[in-house]
Amino acid sequence: MEKKREWRVEEAMARTGVLKEGHFVLSSGRHSARYMQCAQLLQHPGEAEEAGKAIAGLFREEGVDSVVGPALGGVIIAHETARALRVRCLFAERKEGKMQLRRGFTIQPGERLLLVEDVVTTGGSVREVVDLAETLGARVVGIGSIVDRSGGRASFPVPFRSLFQHTIESYNPADCPLCKQGRPVEKPGSRQTVKV
Repeated sequence: MEKKREWRVEEAMARTGVLKEGHFVLSSGRHSARYMQCAQLLQHPGEAEEAGKAIAGLFREEGVDSVVGPALGGVIIAHETARALRVRCLFAERKEGKMQLRRGFTIQPGERLLLVEDVVTTGGSVREVVDLAETLGARVVGIGSIVDRSGGRASFPVPFRSLFQHTIESYNPADCPLCKQGRPVEKPGSRQTVKV
């Protein structure tokens, strides 16, 4: 009987084409020649399940009551992480420019939350969910992600752990060498996907 190979995030990302090459406008407004599209990994249930198990393994000792993912990128990976931890999963979504709980989701005072995102670049969406959770009296015990793209710049008041760290160079639009070459620009991501 053949032994099952250990799942490795780097191999899974390569298999599923997570790293994209081109000319992109990031959600920060900066430009880049590379973009990490974790939806390419998460579209495969087996890969999503393994990524969720791996993130859960980073936080198993934290006594997590529930997992919360910022919509849209964090929804699938938060669900898979919650399944591995055998806790409930909910997500926050942006309404009128602000992260909120909707769809009847509630958080109880004192509830121990793990926030899970697909990619953390600046950490802005995660910070919004931390603020929301704390406003509701919950205790955020950790933040997990598939990819940490922050280059060490994303800092949080709780432990932040990722499966993979990757730095992608980005440019101020006024100084972007790709713009100067006249390369068409694309704005991917969950907030908007359009050709610019």
